[in-house]
Amino acid sequence: MSFRQLSKFFLALSVVMVAASIALFVYPGPKYSIEFTGGTLLQIQAPAGKTRDDVIAAVQTYEKTAGEAGTLGNYSVTGVKTASEEAFILRMRAMTNEEHLALIDSFRATLGEVKELKYNTIGPTLSASLKWKSLQALVIASIATILYLAIAFRKLPRKLSPWKFGLIVVAAFMHDVIVTIGAFIVLGWFTSFEFDILFVTALLTILAYSTNEAIVVFDRVRANLTFDNRSDDLSDVVVAALKQCVGRTSGTTVAIVIMLSSLFIMGAESIRWFILALIFGAVMGVYSSYLVAAPLLMHWEGKNTKK
Repeated sequence: MSFRQLSKFFLALSVVMVAASIALFVYPGPKYSIEFTGGTLLQIQAPAGKTRDDVIAAVQTYEKTAGEAGTLGNYSVTGVKTASEEAFILRMRAMTNEEHLALIDSFRATLGEVKELKYNTIGPTLSASLKWKSLQALVIASIATILYLAIAFRKLPRKLSPWKFGLIVVAAFMHDVIVTIGAFIVLGWFTSFEFDILFVTALLTILAYSTNEAIVVFDRVRANLTFDNRSDDLSDVVVAALKQCVGRTSGTTVAIVIMLSSLFIMGAESIRWFILALIFGAVMGVYSSYLVAAPLLMHWEGKNTKK
């Protein structure tokens, strides 16, 4: 089976993965952190033996004491186990600092000695702004990539379009970003993972890495096209370029994954999901460069070169 025939299977697989990821994003959607939804996140360590039900009862006691003005809204309580203790995460409406201190005092009166591990509150205006700026970052990065590649690949033989090179690279890294989002939506069903600013940072890093991988392959394609003894078949040129790049890209990716895996195992709990997203994105970057970007170049640009 030729690479052109095999590439059709992987292109179809990629379409399925992207479609499934978009469907998951629409429904049921990501599990957002308070950075995107607004509200307050409070992580506490209760005395040994206290359960989630005990914490919920303590919240209800606080609400009864504080009255209607102290209602915490549609709150949730989740038990989490860190490296050294078992803790509870409470999510509720945005609180003032006075309400936060009153809630902690109420917990200590109800549950005993409570240790506050984390407190963060974000208003609805700021959360909406963060969503918009995150989307802006992805759009600006896409436009900048197309313009850069159109300039960098402007001197292509055979009347190949540098704009198509740019669009194909954007398609490749958007594939990686969308599939990563879909995979982490599923991960959120079974773990405490939430979409936050750190995850958006990981997506932008994946975008950059995927772009770099695709440029390495496309630059080798361009170099091969300039040889006097080049093949007249663009598919042969692309396959030759992939063979020439596989050692470099696979070696780089393995080194990155090994380094990131050590950080995932030994690093702080707060960056664990960020590191996992980078590992997943590094693997997807190689996949999309070889099995999305290169096949798209063959099938799309190859048709034009035969005209």
